[in-house]
Amino acid sequence: MQRFWISVTGALLSMSLITAAAGTSTPAKVATPAKVTASARVAPLTRTERCTDLSRQVDEALETHAAATQVTAAKALQRKGDRFCANKKQAQGIRMLANALKLLGVTPIDPGQ
Repeated sequence: MQRFWISVTGALLSMSLITAAAGTSTPAKVATPAKVTASARVAPLTRTERCTDLSRQVDEALETHAAATQVTAAKALQRKGDRFCANKKQAQGIRMLANALKLLGVTPIDPGQ
C-alpha cells in the first residue's frame, strides 16, 4: 500500500514538473471584484453635513455673485437656514439654504448624486 502512494505522489510530482517546464499550465482564474459605482463609494451625507455644505456654498456664491439683486434676501435666507440647522430642524434649514442659492442664480451642488 505504501508503494502505491509513493508511486502516485511521484507521478503527480513529475506531471506537475513537466507541465511547469513546458509552460502549458493554465493560469489560475482570479476572481475580480465587481465594479463599484461612484455613488456606492461615497457615503451619504447626514443632514447636518448637508447644512454645513450648503451654507459654505451660499458663502461662496455671495462672494462670486456680489452684484446680484437678491443678495440681501439670500443673506436673510442663509441666516434662517443656519438657525434651523442649529436648532435640529435640518430639513427646513436645507430648504432655506437651497432657496438662498437659487435666489443668487446658483444650482445647489449635491455630492451624493
